[in-house]
Amino acid sequence: MTHLLVERAARGQLPAWAALGEKRRRHVERVAGLLEGWAVAGNLPSEERTRWIAAGYLHDAVKEKPEDELRALLSGKDRALPESLLHGPAVAEIMRREGVDDRELLLALAYHTLGHPEFGRIGWALYVADFLEPGRDLANEWRAGLRARMPGEMADVTKEVLGSRIIYRLEQGQHVHQETITCWNLMAEGQS
Repeated sequence: MTHLLVERAARGQLPAWAALGEKRRRHVERVAGLLEGWAVAGNLPSEERTRWIAAGYLHDAVKEKPEDELRALLSGKDRALPESLLHGPAVAEIMRREGVDDRELLLALAYHTLGHPEFGRIGWALYVADFLEPGRDLANEWRAGLRARMPGEMADVTKEVLGSRIIYRLEQGQHVHQETITCWNLMAEGQS
């Protein structure tokens, strides 16, 4: 049975603890819209559609909270993440404390910025939707083409998005997180 918090989020009703301004709210609405469209096109059952849409609305729900509040929620390796990546694990932890026990959804939310080797379809769908949402003004034709291939070519699109993100970070001289590299290696070996 789907947790009430997840059901409400799928209807666009964010929890009281959410902290996002108007620009971020429009972003999560676009991500949720993509996920809803892909869930419908993929003929997913109603409960699964609810989870996908909720993931879109919730993935950045605490992105605008102060760093110290987010870091205080976390432990272990998640606590050591850079500030820009804290919101994923923090929203998953808050939801866990609220009684959400949907491991696949929580994992998708926690690592939607990095990818995770244990992702299911919802995790990769969120990862791709967050990158491809139409409000991002960058490589618009390429992104539109990738969106058009979803969800039918999800594995190929996911690999292309993951590879693009890795290449971008390398070109910028930035760190590529181990989870992201592990995901790439698994996809390259045909295991994900």
